[in-house]
Amino acid sequence: MARFTPEELEAARDRVVPDVVADGLRVLFCGINPGLMTAATGHHFARPGNRFWPVLHRSGFTPRLLKPSEQRELLSYGLGITNVVERPTARADELSAEEYREGGRLLALKAERLRPGWLAVVGVTAYRAAFDDRKAQVGPQSRAFGDTRVWVLPNPSGLNAHWTAETMAEEFGRLREATEA
Repeated sequence: MARFTPEELEAARDRVVPDVVADGLRVLFCGINPGLMTAATGHHFARPGNRFWPVLHRSGFTPRLLKPSEQRELLSYGLGITNVVERPTARADELSAEEYREGGRLLALKAERLRPGWLAVVGVTAYRAAFDDRKAQVGPQSRAFGDTRVWVLPNPSGLNAHWTAETMAEEFGRLREATEA
């Protein structure tokens, strides 16, 4: 993993991290927004403490542990990555309620256009803010965008102490099983 100076990370706030998407994916994973390490590298979930890549593998979505730099390989498994909000920040609490709502609106349009089987939002708080659904819990949702069903997953950030890598992998595994049903 490349080391970045504080100045380089701060400059990453102006970068756009491209989606890893294609039409008709099995699952389109949706992060909250890019962190500064993700923006600096251009690779989703790039911060070393983020558990997305290990959990994706442990849950059976990928046959081996991928590195963030191998994110394009997800497409060969019918998987992709996008974000609720495009703007990179050091912390998700830097995002405004308006950014979440607009991100949710744009995400719904993206799901309708790309038609993944499932849209998996990683972070229940982000999902609640983006779709004004204060009662949402982790798991499948009643909401759909066209034929795209929605599942809320735990946030894989290393800061999320409520979920271990093992319990996250179990929840991701429930989604994987739903995609195979």
